[in-house]
Order: sequence, then C-alpha cells, then structure tokens
Amino acid sequence: MDTTATEPVRAYLTATGERLRADGCEVRTEDWGGVPVLIGHRGDFRMRWMATKLHLFTVAAPATLVTADALQRFTATAMDYVLARKGQLRGFQNGVAVFPALVGTQVEPAASAWAQGGQQVKFAAVARPVAVEVGSGTASAYRGNPVLGFIYAAHLRSKLNAYFPVV
Repeated sequence: MDTTATEPVRAYLTATGERLRADGCEVRTEDWGGVPVLIGHRGDFRMRWMATKLHLFTVAAPATLVTADALQRFTATAMDYVLARKGQLRGFQNGVAVFPALVGTQVEPAASAWAQGGQQVKFAAVARPVAVEVGSGTASAYRGNPVLGFIYAAHLRSKLNAYFPVV
C-alpha cells in the first residue's frame, strides 16, 4: 500500500475525524508502521439488540491507490486490532464491528466491488470495508442487511452513512 497522503486525502481523513467526534466517538491517530491511522471508537448498548453492547471502531488510513488486495489486507489488520482491544469477551453480551477504510486518490473497480460485496464476519465480530476515492467523494461499502448480525444492520448502516457519506 502506497501511503503517500495527498492534501485531499489528508483533508478527507481530517473531516472523517470531525464526523466521528461529532457523533460522540473517542478519536485518536496511531502510527502503524510509519502510517498515521485515524481510529474512532464508540460503544452502544441497546435492549433491542438482545441487551448487547456493540463496540464500533472506524479505522481509516491513507493510500494513493486503493486495490482489492490492499483493502483485504487492511481489513484483516483492522479486525485483528479491534479484536485485541475489545474482542476478548465478545459473544457474552458484547460484539465488535469495524469500518476499515482506505482513503485514496484512486480506487480500483475491484476494490469497490469487494467493499460493496458484503461484510466480513468472525464470531460476534463484523467488518464493513470502505474504499474512498477523494476526487469523486465516492465511499464504496456494504450498506445492506446481512443474515449474520442483522440486528445491528440499521445501526451500522446509519453510522457508515454518517462517517462516510454517499455522494
């Protein structure tokens, strides 16, 4: 993944951080191997989710070119990251979700298709990858209603639309 962040990419990541803060997320930037990665976290409890708490993370990083392979690797890394932080007790009235987002000046069609194809699922954990092309403002992601994790679908779609608006 080429991580040379252009000004439009940095501006998009800054705006994403502001959207996360406005929604009540804890927001910080971490260094992942020399790459500044924006991380937002919030926890929500709902009785209608069978009295569970969902820890939602947004993990966004710069990329000049977003490829399907890079997005898949970043999604796996982001999922490992959130499971290490909040996934120890998942399944016991706790779940985790992550929006792993690569923000670039170009997005390959295969990356957009993979992001829109569905969520990635592990036990009591889901990832909805996002491929953002800053020039057009397009944020490709799965925004549907899955079979697994359906009780969180409306919440995840709402948060995804708030953090990565559809242009």
